[in-house]
Amino acid sequence: MRHIVLVLLCCLPVAALAGGLAAGARGAGHTETAGRHGLLPAEAPRAAAATAHHRAPRPRIVRREAWLDAAHRHRRQPPPRYDDKVVAVFLHHTDTPNDYSCADTPRIIRGLYDGQTDGRHWDDIGYNFLVDRCGTIYEGRAGGVDRPVTGAHTQGFNHRTAGIAAIGTFDAGMPVPRAMTDAIAALVAWKLGLAGVDPRSSVVLVSSNGHSRYPAGTAAVLPALAGHRDGFPTDCPGAALAVRLPALRETAARLQGRF
Repeated sequence: MRHIVLVLLCCLPVAALAGGLAAGARGAGHTETAGRHGLLPAEAPRAAAATAHHRAPRPRIVRREAWLDAAHRHRRQPPPRYDDKVVAVFLHHTDTPNDYSCADTPRIIRGLYDGQTDGRHWDDIGYNFLVDRCGTIYEGRAGGVDRPVTGAHTQGFNHRTAGIAAIGTFDAGMPVPRAMTDAIAALVAWKLGLAGVDPRSSVVLVSSNGHSRYPAGTAAVLPALAGHRDGFPTDCPGAALAVRLPALRETAARLQGRF
């Protein structure tokens, strides 16, 4: 457990909760969907309507009750915060060991939760979803998997985004299980499809915190499926996962029925 708590600090920024949630009010980080090459199209409303039907099936998601029972739940957790929709996803790795049994995943997630709520005094786990090496998707932050819950995963860019954490360490040369990447692609396709967002597109996200890669208030053009390091100076999600982002975008787009 101690190892999980310590290595977590390598992936998530110290002020992620404050950076993502300080604005508090819903929709504080205004965002617009951009074109495939990062430019806002002149007919964005028409394009949004045209892509609204690209919905992917919801993958199986294990509810948070599977890893968080009453005995371990944070006692002073406030109500969830919400944005109006999710237009981008940030991919992370947890920077924890890879040689775990998938039967131990609930315990591992609970350790991450403890590290963030007890060690960092956050109100909940920062990630919206977590995916293990066997491809099982777990609900992370409370608020409803189908709702645009404001997370605490990417400093400066927690509004209108979702954070997905791959459980393990995926630095250069580390193998990435196919079951894990398949599950991530399916989750991205479904979550972005709720807002009609093409996973291969770019979006404009407004930084809410000057400790991100962009000064507060900057409108940054970022991939709809981005790595943590796209928004914050970090190695997360690791080179082995980062190099798979283009393929993950294409797979997610196909799952949405885009050709």
